[in-house]
Amino acid sequence: MVLQTNLKHVANAAAYSELLKNNENVMICCGRMGPMCLPVYDIMEELPEEYPNVAFRDMLFDNPDAAVIRNLPEARSFMGLPFTIYYKNGKVVAATSSIQDSDQITEILDREFK
Repeated sequence: MVLQTNLKHVANAAAYSELLKNNENVMICCGRMGPMCLPVYDIMEELPEEYPNVAFRDMLFDNPDAAVIRNLPEARSFMGLPFTIYYKNGKVVAATSSIQDSDQITEILDREFK
């Protein structure tokens, strides 16, 4: 099962590993089709033109393979969905949980990927 967004989906742990191996800058939003997650997906869908050097993806939180995100040390204290993780060269450079607005997201993208 995948999320009903216009983003490319990370379907399993193998796809996650390939994504990180093949892209310098990655933003993955791991969540559900819920009220805290939908605004983040919507913002992400608008960003690829402004940030062509970033791979924007979603991953279903309830997918067993999403443990690759749920179990990250950076996500250990997270209480709300979605878990949004930013990677540079395969390493976590930022992580947020719960709803984020456009300014919060672009601040991280500008800081880590510009």
